[in-house]
Amino acid sequence: MSNRKVLVADDEAHIVHVVAMKLRNNGFDVITADNGAEAYELCCEEKPDVIITDYQMPQMTGIELVKKLRSTPELEHIPVIILTARGFAIEDEQKEKLNIAECLSKPFSPKELLSHVENVLQSSAMR
Repeated sequence: MSNRKVLVADDEAHIVHVVAMKLRNNGFDVITADNGAEAYELCCEEKPDVIITDYQMPQMTGIELVKKLRSTPELEHIPVIILTARGFAIEDEQKEKLNIAECLSKPFSPKELLSHVENVLQSSAMR
């Protein structure tokens, strides 16, 4: 089995660093982006198994990124975990419509995020 590939997109470098390190230490290949537009381009090139994106980013928000992914046939199935700052709730309806796998509020523990990534990959493998 090849390594599972995760794209981490966040404009806060320390979050990207912590998340990427935790995932790499657990056997994931990690690609990173610091805005939604770059994240989308990387998705097109790399076709990650799962995407972790911040809600608020320059150039393209996490939600705009997900909308764009969902309208791109070869990327529409990729599970997405969205990280949100407190107070930026994503409505359940929107979460369902955009097929967002998980929403985690910052601050979160890297260990918690890792278990979400594992769960999301497991359930997408069963589909």
